[in-house]
Amino acid sequence: MKVEEKKGTTTNKYSNSLPTVGVVGLGYVGLPVAIGFSEKYPVIGFDVDKSKIESLKKGIDVTGEAAAEQLKKSGINFTSQADSLKVCDFIIVAVPTPINKNMEPDLTYLLAASKTIGSHLKEGAVVIYESTVYPGATEEACIPVLQEYSGMKAGENFFVAYSPERINPGDKEHTFRTIEKVVSAQDEATLEKVFHLYQSVIQAPVFKAASIKVAETSKVLENTQRDINIALMNELSLICDKVGINTFDVLEAAKTKWNFLPFTPGLVGGHCIGVDPYYLIHKAKMMDYHPDFLASARRVNDSMAAIVTQYVLDIIIKNKLKTEDVQISVLGVTFKENVADIRNSKALEIVQQLAAYDLHLNVWDPTVNSEQFRIDNRVDLVDRKDLEKADIVLLLVPHQQFIDMSSDEIARLLKNEKSVIIDIKNIWAKQNLPENAKYITL
Repeated sequence: MKVEEKKGTTTNKYSNSLPTVGVVGLGYVGLPVAIGFSEKYPVIGFDVDKSKIESLKKGIDVTGEAAAEQLKKSGINFTSQADSLKVCDFIIVAVPTPINKNMEPDLTYLLAASKTIGSHLKEGAVVIYESTVYPGATEEACIPVLQEYSGMKAGENFFVAYSPERINPGDKEHTFRTIEKVVSAQDEATLEKVFHLYQSVIQAPVFKAASIKVAETSKVLENTQRDINIALMNELSLICDKVGINTFDVLEAAKTKWNFLPFTPGLVGGHCIGVDPYYLIHKAKMMDYHPDFLASARRVNDSMAAIVTQYVLDIIIKNKLKTEDVQISVLGVTFKENVADIRNSKALEIVQQLAAYDLHLNVWDPTVNSEQFRIDNRVDLVDRKDLEKADIVLLLVPHQQFIDMSSDEIARLLKNEKSVIIDIKNIWAKQNLPENAKYITL
């Protein structure tokens, strides 16, 4: 049911009567959650990565999501000592849930976190999972581990809830405190506790899901729906290429209808949209159902890196360029715009595929630390000033810095009138580009 909005209050002066909130996993999801709760509650931020903890204590967030002043004001007790969790009344789990090489759920981090929490669990505490999982995983996989390592029984000595994360990295508008929150729990009393906990710090409404499984399924549905819609657009782009028309011209016409959904083609990577559908597919197969539609959408989106790579190779052949001489400037390697995260990045996959052909690549991404970025020691990041005039400019990620480039700045990237721009997201379409430059989009 929908609950009326109740804005949270903020204070850093903690009362002894306030519960202590622990957050396990301080990445793109866990850190914003910890900061959000620190506005009202004493928070213990736990992560097994000691170097990350030391950085956070110094006010440094390697993800770029939190500013130094924000970390300093939060008052969070950052620690890699698991026994610090013993005092927590609520423990929120926000660790990665990736897939393995067989495209199946990998619960390694989640189960390891559950073991750690179980070993240091206070009687009466509530464990809230925010990590994305397949329907049933919280009750079937996590609770047994908590019980084994705590020696206590869920629903009697401690309690379990699930509230799917909705953090959107790089998005300063839709944040932990402003996104509507879904909560669920194993019983009504725990649901009320968790509801009021989140309601006290979140400025948006809080929604009570019918069960933990319902909340788990709603999360994977959200990202699966987006994956499917992007797959439709990617397949449309392949059809338009065969027909000889521009995909974005088609979309401009189609979106004049009031109920047309304005999705666009693109690369689907990262740790959410490119992963979560496999969790739903996995659960369906467990129930002896094979979701062909979901699997087909995944195949389409997973194929796009190879398709873009082939575009580049075709241009080299068509323009009779020598592989040892061709200059390619690649703009963007992260999995999405305006973040520094390269995990499961399709843009990075394209760079790796092109590097395998021993092509001369100049890769520029202003969001990524060049010293930490290595691709088999074959391709390094360059600064903008070091970009050579290119035969092919491959714009893979629409970072704001790329969007803001002027026509003159773009022109200076090109070697000559035969140079080609491949702009995956069509962000330079309205720029006054050099007359003879060939401009390609998905």
